[in-house]
Amino acid sequence: MKKFKLGEFKIKKADPQQLTDKLLLVNLYITQGLTLFIGLIWILLQKRNPIHILNFPDSVHFVYWGLGLAAIMFAVDFLLTHIVPEDSMDDGGINELLFGNRPLWHIVVISAVVAVCEELLFRGAIQHSLGPYWTSILFAVIHVRYLRHWIPTGWVFLSSYGLGYIYIHSGSLWAPILCHFLIDLFSGMVIRYRRVS
Repeated sequence: MKKFKLGEFKIKKADPQQLTDKLLLVNLYITQGLTLFIGLIWILLQKRNPIHILNFPDSVHFVYWGLGLAAIMFAVDFLLTHIVPEDSMDDGGINELLFGNRPLWHIVVISAVVAVCEELLFRGAIQHSLGPYWTSILFAVIHVRYLRHWIPTGWVFLSSYGLGYIYIHSGSLWAPILCHFLIDLFSGMVIRYRRVS
């Protein structure tokens, strides 16, 4: 049996330009699959039912919360892009690679998968244990590509806190899922169609 040496692992900064489209998508879907799996396990360890958490509400009340926060986030994001220098909001080019040449149907699929998986883990599982503040810190840290600049890191933290807030006040996980989906969809479409124009 071959011995495993920890010293053989070397972590180096990945250059987004070295990623192929296929590798980027595989990485995205594996990461989201792990996020979903961890979220489900965490919820089960809390002795809660994931199906109950994802029950679709009888009222459309959650839609107002999701749309309302999304509108606020769009407005703030619009202001940030016009006030803050572009290099301060740089994510290393990952979003450009992910959405730049993607067809609209695939942007919708990616946005839906990310919204459901991340909200189930962060709002559905972690927030139940740690509350919205610590969940938002963890959410900002997980979005490591933004950590090089304090403005996008702060924006990810505030966005996460807003998602936690509407989850608490709407009483439904579908409010932050809807908001998260709309933000990712809009961002993906802006990147995709800005590039075309």
